[in-house]
Amino acid sequence: MELSAELHNTIRILAAYGLNQFDPEKQIHLTIVEAGPRILAGLPEYLAKATLDILQTLKVEVMTGDPVVAVRDDGLDLKSGKSLAADFVVWAAGVRASAVLTRLDELETNRINQLVVLPTLQTTRDEDIFSLGDCAACPWRQGRNVPPRAQSAHQQASHMLKTIKRRLAGEAPRPFQYRDFGSLVSLGTSESVGTLMGFVSRGSLRVEGFVAKIFYKSLYKLHLWALHGFWRMALDTTARIIRRQTEPKVKLH
Repeated sequence: MELSAELHNTIRILAAYGLNQFDPEKQIHLTIVEAGPRILAGLPEYLAKATLDILQTLKVEVMTGDPVVAVRDDGLDLKSGKSLAADFVVWAAGVRASAVLTRLDELETNRINQLVVLPTLQTTRDEDIFSLGDCAACPWRQGRNVPPRAQSAHQQASHMLKTIKRRLAGEAPRPFQYRDFGSLVSLGTSESVGTLMGFVSRGSLRVEGFVAKIFYKSLYKLHLWALHGFWRMALDTTARIIRRQTEPKVKLH
């Protein structure tokens, strides 16, 4: 979803650089093909509806409930029998862990090659082996696993640090408690939608537009902080502010 909005924005920026023979409105058409009944199936209905509305204003066509059965050099074939012509195809079919995990000393894995773990992040067949992030199928609630998101891996990494300290002290590991802080979807230069959970009691805070964009950018800065430390994050932010007038207006990460 985000990529389609960024492509829409990028195409129009390129057209502004003197490409007189290029008309993005007539020559470029973006289509999203979703096998399920709606887009963003792992996120709340509100987010899916708001995202769809924004994509429609960007003239991005969204097709749901019709899986792709074949990818050709010149397009796609759908289960319904319909064919779509395409010069460029981006395939994003979800998360699947590396097949090498299925060969790790007979450890238990699921259908998408994730290692099945206990709430403590210990693998089910060897308590001395831990798994986290996209490689782990960790139980959460209502028969669901912890979703494979960046915030999940971040929280699990922090939990593993505490677990290692506990193990070195001869203490038993504690169960991992996932906290869903919500989801944000960035759709171009100024449009964002999302929900923020955990900040209000037993509910979710819906945000969109400029406010959602601020939260989205803040989340990215928090990731930089976690990876590189506060001062490198602060220096990077300052440098970006200084270079803002000369750098391209295209998302590169």
